[in-house]
Amino acid sequence: SGIDRELLSQSQEQDQELLLQQLVALRDERLLWSPHGLRSLATTSSLYKKYNTLHDAPYWRGQIWLNINFLALSALKGYGSSAGGEAGRVAREMHDALRNNLLITLAGNYRSGGYLFEQYDDVDGRRMSSHPFTGWTALGALIAAGEY
Repeated sequence: SGIDRELLSQSQEQDQELLLQQLVALRDERLLWSPHGLRSLATTSSLYKKYNTLHDAPYWRGQIWLNINFLALSALKGYGSSAGGEAGRVAREMHDALRNNLLITLAGNYRSGGYLFEQYDDVDGRRMSSHPFTGWTALGALIAAGEY
């Protein structure tokens, strides 16, 4: 229901066909991909958007978190330059689309609210949780610069 950590860490050589399959799954909007960034949990998970406890709103259950997306951008950039053929092309396209989605979400929320937030809603991109939040949301500056 989440992102394969080996895909994000680029910890081992990828079979090109397997890498392409993983990229296609990552790009599936019914799972992790959203117009605002990658979800922290797939929409198909039984825990997606479920409360943690009776009075504890969902946390890490589908929202957009910059730290996960930063790792994904780094991996996509790496695969885009190291993988050949179709997998490399798809990784480059996904990197550019994900980066654009995140920057539009961050900039739009900053313009309308004047702050960066801890997380963002995966459906409408609205700001959520703590603010001002300069922890991992500060990774937005590195994302904007393309520095991973």
